[in-house]
Amino acid sequence: MRRIGVLTNLAADDPESQARNAGLLQRLQELGWTVGRNIAVDYRWTLGDAERTRRYAGELVALAPDVILSVGAAATAAMQQATRTVPTVFVLLPDPVGAGVVESLARPGGNATGFMPYEFGMSAKWLELLKEIAPAVIRAGIIRDASASGVGQFAGIQTVSPTLKMEVSPIGVGDPAEIERGITAFARFPHGGLIVTGSALSAVHHDLIVSLAARHKLPAVYFNRFFVRNGGLVSYGADLVDQHRRAAGYVDRILKGEKPADLPVQAPIKFELVINLKTAKALGLEVHPTLLARADEVIE
Repeated sequence: MRRIGVLTNLAADDPESQARNAGLLQRLQELGWTVGRNIAVDYRWTLGDAERTRRYAGELVALAPDVILSVGAAATAAMQQATRTVPTVFVLLPDPVGAGVVESLARPGGNATGFMPYEFGMSAKWLELLKEIAPAVIRAGIIRDASASGVGQFAGIQTVSPTLKMEVSPIGVGDPAEIERGITAFARFPHGGLIVTGSALSAVHHDLIVSLAARHKLPAVYFNRFFVRNGGLVSYGADLVDQHRRAAGYVDRILKGEKPADLPVQAPIKFELVINLKTAKALGLEVHPTLLARADEVIE
């Protein structure tokens, strides 16, 4: 019996979390690993709470797993503080080199490797997409956390804002009160829209962010499809369930004796554009047919 630890940033009953976990376990089973037969899986659900993340990282290491899957930048940082020896496969870590988790993408060099959800340059596409779907928008509130990955995504958006003649400003995502204050203050002035960058906190508070965007009639671009399925306008980002399936491949290789140091960090191979036409109609937006034609999924 081999033991796998999973430190993840959502709640156990969150539909997105369940879909990701199902993808992980399904792929592990395809590779010959079945829970209760030859693997045991220990989960810890952090809900984006920093103290809980640190505590759960220590708990997982104490269980002496053969490999750990860490989901998100905060979870991966906590695992790196808790152990530099237990093999770790990360997903949803935007800048593993900048975060000091790996020496390079090609040769990680330590006890961790995994999968990036995007490169920072992709965050510029979110601003372009906001302008495309809502041409009247000239101001963008960027919902981001204050970590290095949040700063990097904001910088990527800033690089294209002059070209698009867009004014951009950050909105904190530390807790629900900060989110509500920030979006409410931003919405006081006209011609605004939102971009929700990738972070554990924005994922945890997705229902609040989507409802505030609707309340203030703000067009919003999100980093993942689960926002749009819950009423958000449009998303563009990696298929995160697919990333968990791919992570299962690295878990399998590590359980069979390979070292994380020798497994290169991988970028996404599947990106998805998802549009919610019901939300577009509520915002008074007419989505251009060429944009609809590019969509991987249209929710009506």
